[in-house]
Amino acid sequence: MLESEIRTPAFLFNSRAMRSYFQLFVFIISICSISGIKAQEKPMTPENELCLKCHTNQTFTFQNTLTDAEDKRMMNPLYIMNKDHFASGVHGKFKCTDCHSSDYETYPHNAELKLEPLSTCLDCHGGDEQYAAYQFEKIDEEFQKSVHFQKSGESFTCSKCHDQHYYQAKSRTSSEVSEIVGFSNEMCMSCHSNNNKFHLISDEIKPELNKIHDWLPNQELHFRNIRCIECHTEVVDSLSVSHNILPKEQALRNCVECHSKNSMLIASLYKYENLQNRTSEGKLNTIIANKSYVIGAYQNPLLNNISILIFLMALAGIGIHLIFRIIKK
Repeated sequence: MLESEIRTPAFLFNSRAMRSYFQLFVFIISICSISGIKAQEKPMTPENELCLKCHTNQTFTFQNTLTDAEDKRMMNPLYIMNKDHFASGVHGKFKCTDCHSSDYETYPHNAELKLEPLSTCLDCHGGDEQYAAYQFEKIDEEFQKSVHFQKSGESFTCSKCHDQHYYQAKSRTSSEVSEIVGFSNEMCMSCHSNNNKFHLISDEIKPELNKIHDWLPNQELHFRNIRCIECHTEVVDSLSVSHNILPKEQALRNCVECHSKNSMLIASLYKYENLQNRTSEGKLNTIIANKSYVIGAYQNPLLNNISILIFLMALAGIGIHLIFRIIKK
């Protein structure tokens, strides 16, 4: 009898209250998550929304002045944009007419506008103190030594590798070396694994990459973890990314250059890892640890995340406990 009395109104109230506050807690977490996702979305300028109304679709319509009727045509695949990729790129906040002629604001567009020369990186960034840290002039100087420029001249512009609409400065912003490798190699593969694009810059038959790299053991492993430019460029310490693409005869084929204590990758690819470690673990920890295990200096990302989760759960428990204490009063 005593037990049933204890379990009546107070017990029912507490169980209902717990359910209500748990539901409230879940609701708040859900709202925060949705708000976080929306905060990450980058707004698009109204002018760009007007352009992308056509340039994100497979078809477009226009008023044919010859037939006095509305025509619907297929959009050239080269002119179809990925809105999300554009918004995430370094030029995502620009208006289309910042780079393209303002005459494009007239629709249908004048066909001759396709012949307008496209701007290069130096047209905007050259001599600008705001971008001095990126060393665009030095990059251009190195690029002009490259096999790409030597064979194609001025026709091989920055945009052949760096798509102005989608380009992201992964080597400066990414927290993962694997992401830097993937993004860099994708630029190379956009031509060297695509016959149509390859023939825009060469009349030769595109060689098969696996055959010309048949000397390289574990090809797939190398392609997945190392950038093409590690072996195909001359490393310049002062530049974030080397741009002097060497002729194939000068490409690195000596395994010891990478697989040794004084690996050349320390001055190229691994320098990003060192910078990232200093950012995430602190300069002192990186210097002390130096890739060796030191108690108190070495950090495990998984354990760090688990510790943060436990801390947040403890705070949530304290908060819920305080709420019930207030209710009982």
